[in-house]
Amino acid sequence: MPRLILFNKPYGVLTQFTDTAGRETLASYIKIPGVYPAGRLDRDSEGLLLLTDDGRLQQRLSDPRYKLPKTYWVQVEGEPDDAALERLCHGVILDGERTQPAKARRMAEPAIWPRNPPIRFRRSIPTSWLEITLTEGRNRQVRRMTAAVGFPTLRLVRHAVGDYTLAGLAPGQWREANAQV
Repeated sequence: MPRLILFNKPYGVLTQFTDTAGRETLASYIKIPGVYPAGRLDRDSEGLLLLTDDGRLQQRLSDPRYKLPKTYWVQVEGEPDDAALERLCHGVILDGERTQPAKARRMAEPAIWPRNPPIRFRRSIPTSWLEITLTEGRNRQVRRMTAAVGFPTLRLVRHAVGDYTLAGLAPGQWREANAQV
């Protein structure tokens, strides 16, 4: 039976177990030998990271050809209008290619932990939250998509991968789950 770990990756943690530059890694939180990340989250992103000890499961969870949806809660600078949301839903051009259609909607500010360090605050520029669901995983895709429609990402939290969610996990906490992919 493969092991599957759901981990709430804090801001600033690398999605690897070692780093020659001395930056914080998964090794500070997960002491289980033989598990590896199924996919990545950038150092400046937070939220759900799946780890497993099974190579086939790792591929199934992370390979874009399986179209496993990944849902992000995204704090952006400004207040996206319907036209910006429509562009996100139909795909934007990144590196000369249109992204796959996404789901994007406005959402109320989620009841989540404060980020450390806090995001920049500008009294004259409002922020808002979006929920964006993708089925592909290009490099820094959510950040690049929101910037392409004029609303730069300030904070990015991956809330779900398929049916797995962050529910009940504080930053730095993990739990085992049954592999259902």
